[in-house]
Amino acid sequence: MVQRKRKIEVFSAGCPVCDETVEFVNSIACPSCEVSVLNMNEPAVAKRAKELGVRSVPAVAIDGALASCCEGRGPDEATLRTAGLGQPIG
Repeated sequence: MVQRKRKIEVFSAGCPVCDETVEFVNSIACPSCEVSVLNMNEPAVAKRAKELGVRSVPAVAIDGALASCCEGRGPDEATLRTAGLGQPIG
C-alpha cells in the first residue's frame, strides 16, 4: 500500500511572523503531512505563490490550495485610498 502524504507549503519571507508560522505549522503537522518552507525571495517560489493567489506572507497552502485563512489579504486599493493614499493634503 502506498502511503499518501498531505503537501503543506508555507510561503515565508524569513520575517519573525513567518518564522512563528513555520513553527506553528510544524507543531500541528502529523506524520501524513509533508511540510515545505518556501522562500518568497526565490523567483520560482514567488511565481508559485502568485498562481495560488498569495497576496501576503506568511501564507499556507494545503494540497495545492491556499488555506482560507490566508485568502484575500494584502494591499487593497479601496482600503488604501480610504486611509488617504493618493489624496493630497490640503
